[in-house]
Amino acid sequence: MDIRALTLDDYEPTRAVLAQAFGAITDADWERSVRGARPLLETGRLFGAYEDGRLVATARLHDMGQWWHGRRVSMGGVGGVAVVPEARGRGLGRALMTEVLRRCADFGHAVSMLYPATTPLYRSLGWEHAGSRDEVELRTEFLRVARAETAVPVRRAGPDDAAEVAATLRRIHEAAGDCGAVDRSEESWRPALDDRGFHYLAEDGFLSYGWDEGNTALVVARLVGASAATVRALWAVVGSGSSTAETVRAIVAPHDPVLWTLRERESERLTRTRWMLRVVDAPAAIEARGYPAGVTAEVPLEVEDPQVPANAGSWTLVVKDGEGRLERSAGHAGAVRLGPRGLAALYSGVPVATLRRAGLLAGGDTGALGAAFAAEPYALDFF
Repeated sequence: MDIRALTLDDYEPTRAVLAQAFGAITDADWERSVRGARPLLETGRLFGAYEDGRLVATARLHDMGQWWHGRRVSMGGVGGVAVVPEARGRGLGRALMTEVLRRCADFGHAVSMLYPATTPLYRSLGWEHAGSRDEVELRTEFLRVARAETAVPVRRAGPDDAAEVAATLRRIHEAAGDCGAVDRSEESWRPALDDRGFHYLAEDGFLSYGWDEGNTALVVARLVGASAATVRALWAVVGSGSSTAETVRAIVAPHDPVLWTLRERESERLTRTRWMLRVVDAPAAIEARGYPAGVTAEVPLEVEDPQVPANAGSWTLVVKDGEGRLERSAGHAGAVRLGPRGLAALYSGVPVATLRRAGLLAGGDTGALGAAFAAEPYALDFF
C-alpha cells in the first residue's frame, strides 16, 4: 500500500471513491468539488491510498482554526475520508488516518477535528467525542416578530465579500468567547458565497440561508450577530419568508440567542451531529486555548499517547489569568492520568466526573481541572 499527497492530475479518480462512500456526484457538484479541492491539492493536504496502482481510499486535511474561550487554536479539519467497499476491514483506513495525523502535526496544527462515520477507528487513534452541530426546526411564523427595534443596515453578500465575512465572524466568535466554532479562511469562504444560497452581511453579523431540496422549508446554514439589533434584523430576513415556508431548519449554537427571541417556544425538534477532537500538539494546544476568567490551577498530569510520543510523559498544567501552559516535570505520585482520548475530552470541557466514570481519566486531585476546561463546544460548519 502506498499513501501519498495527491496532485490535480490525481484528483479525477477520487470521484468514484467518494461516490461509493457518500452517493452519486452530479457533474455540477463535481465541478464545485474540483474548485474546492484545488487549494488542498496545491498544498499537499489531500491524500490517497493506492493498492497495485489503484486509488482505494482518500482523506483531506483542511487548514482551519477553532475558537476556545475566544482564542483561536490552529486546527486540522479532517474530511472526505472514504475507502472503497472491497478494501474495507483490512486496516487501510487506520493506516490512512495514521498518516493524516502525522501530517497534521507536520503542518503545525495543535488540534484536529472531524465528523466520524464510525467512532471506533478514530478513537483508536486518539480522537474523542467533543461537541456537536445542532439543527433545530422552528415554525417560521414565530420569527415574524424577530425585528430589530432600530434599523440595522443589511446587504447582500457574494464571493467578493469573502474577506469581510471571514473577518466579521472572527470578531463575533472572539468577542463572545465561543468554544468549538470553526474559523475558516477567506479562500474557503469565496466558493461558499455563490448563488446557491442567500447571503447577507451587517457590520456585526452574517446570514447564509436557502431552500431545502424540496423547496418546502428554509434552511439557515449560519446566522450570527454581535448585537441584539443585528440578530433580530437578520432573523427578520429569514422570517419574511413565513408566507411561503411553514418551517425553518437552522444550524445554531446550543445557547443561540434566537431561542430567547422567539414569540413562542413550546417545543423544538433538534437534530444533533457529533464531532470529535484530537490534541495533536499538547503544549501548543494548551497554550493557544483560552480559559475561564478567575480560574487558577496547577495540576500534575501523566499522559500516554502511543501515536504522538511528544505528548506523552509527565507534565504540570498551569492555568492563570485566562491563560494556560504545560511544563515538563519529573513526575508526581498523585498525578492525573489520561490518554489521548481523555485529554481530548478534557480539553473540550467534558466534566471530570464523567471522564472518571468512563475510564478516560484516573488518579490525582481534579478539583480545579474541571473549572479550568469548562466549555460548551459547538460547531456550525460541516466538512
